Amino acid sequence: MTTQEYLLSSPNFFLLAGPCVIEGEKMALDIAETIKTVCEKYGIPFVFKGSYRKANRSRLDSFTGIGDEKALKILAKVRREFDVPVVTDIHETTEAALAAEYVDILQIPAFLCRQTDLLVAAARTGKLVNIKKGQFLAPESMHFAVEKVRDAGGSQVAVTDRGTTFGYGDLVVDFRGIPTMQKQCQCPVILDITHSLQQPNQGGGVTGGRPDMIETIAKAGIAVGADGLFIETHPTPETAKSDGANMLRLDLLDSLLEKLTRLRAAL
Repeated sequence: MTTQEYLLSSPNFFLLAGPCVIEGEKMALDIAETIKTVCEKYGIPFVFKGSYRKANRSRLDSFTGIGDEKALKILAKVRREFDVPVVTDIHETTEAALAAEYVDILQIPAFLCRQTDLLVAAARTGKLVNIKKGQFLAPESMHFAVEKVRDAGGSQVAVTDRGTTFGYGDLVVDFRGIPTMQKQCQCPVILDITHSLQQPNQGGGVTGGRPDMIETIAKAGIAVGADGLFIETHPTPETAKSDGANMLRLDLLDSLLEKLTRLRAAL
């Protein structure tokens, strides 16, 4: 079974979830175990998410990671111990082959979704390529990125909406984009709940967020037919080393997924 077939193997939505960045082995394993247990409870195909390195930081002194090889080995351990696919993001062409040795899905950050060489390098690994829609792009434009992956030999691809720039320092989700991209791209379409609620580039150089709106955005995404959801989660978001302001507290995940599963079944 390919990774893409696994994602679509349940009548329920699938979930990409985990911390923003790998902070340590125990933290990653504990989060993965909790999410997998909850997802099995509701019949949700689960992919563990964790960045092995954060390249897009507002400030030079922001936390970027614990070391590439160390973090990638932790991702591989999660994959092995819990028998779940793993996704991480890449930022340069040289990272594609390296990360592909450890993970199942290569994620293209939103602000790099038009970088042809990066898309081609990811496609050539044979891994599923998850392309995040640029905050500056219309949903109708994303099929060009998908076509680049397919033209480069990539047979597995997904698209993720993470909101669109709305003035300065805020994002808004245009839910029309989900069915639009499903029709035009002919691939799974994911809604990134937590990044859609970011308030980027705040005055202090630290991203803000609206975690109080996570349930609202998630319900709307399921209601319009998103194939999968993307949620960053952490046991204590207030102490997370990256993007804590918009993450879901881990102990709230079960109740959220229960509501979303019921909504999906009703539809």
